[in-house]
Amino acid sequence: MTDTAPERRALADRLERAGVLITPEWRAAVEAVPREVFLNPGVFLPEEGGRWRPVSALGTDPDRWVAIAYSDRSLTTQLDGSLTADQISDPVTGSPTSSSTTPVTVVDMIENLEVEDGHQVLEIGTGTGYSSALMCHRLGVDNVTTVEVDPEVSARADSALEAAGFSTWTVTGDGLLGHPRRAPYDRVIATCAVRRIPLTWIRQTKPGGMVLATVGGSWHYGTGLAKVVVGEDGTAEGRIIGRSSFMRARSQATLPVSGDLSARTAYADSERATRVPPTVLSEWMPAFLAQLAAPGAQFVRAETLEGAQLRYLFDPERESFAEFTANGGGWTVRQGGPAALWNDIEQALTAWQSAGSPDITTVRLRITRDSHTYWIDDDPSLRWEHRLA
Repeated sequence: MTDTAPERRALADRLERAGVLITPEWRAAVEAVPREVFLNPGVFLPEEGGRWRPVSALGTDPDRWVAIAYSDRSLTTQLDGSLTADQISDPVTGSPTSSSTTPVTVVDMIENLEVEDGHQVLEIGTGTGYSSALMCHRLGVDNVTTVEVDPEVSARADSALEAAGFSTWTVTGDGLLGHPRRAPYDRVIATCAVRRIPLTWIRQTKPGGMVLATVGGSWHYGTGLAKVVVGEDGTAEGRIIGRSSFMRARSQATLPVSGDLSARTAYADSERATRVPPTVLSEWMPAFLAQLAAPGAQFVRAETLEGAQLRYLFDPERESFAEFTANGGGWTVRQGGPAALWNDIEQALTAWQSAGSPDITTVRLRITRDSHTYWIDDDPSLRWEHRLA
């Protein structure tokens, strides 16, 4: 096997220069854990046209494989819930369902976890096992519990962890349920995105403990990294500390809206000019706010045969829609169904703009057994309560 110690030191140097690798203990972990061990049996590299090129560990030149393993990018390790790179030789289409997250994101998250010696950590979403190994090196194998929903992904991660010398607690199951058998934990960290932080994670965390997770709606962007501290009363409070993007938890994955969109939008209850162009929903913070204002909405882009741009919001559960059509220099919105989706989102966006368009890091949140509440400053128009019942 190729000695990758120089690559690991170089990776640690890059992470330090990027400002995410701060403490000596985590630097020691980065230098010790071989990322390439956690990429077996291979990865998929993106190509033009939405295709994925398989690169298997055994069939690739060792130097090239090491270069891929220590590149500063996320590496897809599974497509469509089952396909791995060793099963095919030609490029394919598919949707990523498991990956090795870019090291800068992994290390930034575990540094933000603020662990101390002796802490018990629950990780939701084992993935390849690389982040689990870093935590095992820092805290010891008996202090890390990691949960993965996909049995095949879990088995590969467990094998890689064993090969790297970390016989930790690898559990196959629904991470949204946590792992009560080894609770309570000092820290919970999720490497998948969730619509909201499950109350089960809060209950399995010690008072004064911390939960770190990516939260948002069903979009693959416009999500934020929430950092909350659990109180003695079983509630949790904290803030969004930055942008974050992860694959959605499997049980919360939503099917994209498809089919005849004109039929879905045939019966509108209102039509008017927008005060804010729907194109802003392509930006991160407006997308985050849209998901706070209308948690079940999906944003869909399309165009007519003549090339005219169309934008849609659909909430299948509430049977509601908003259809946007470019009209000269502006946009027209048609809305239908019980919920006026764009009204709620537009109100949030205009209030945010009036407040000076504050950054995502100004968003605070509080979690109780009854609701999740998000707010910015003390502005009542920038407050969103998501009731659980």
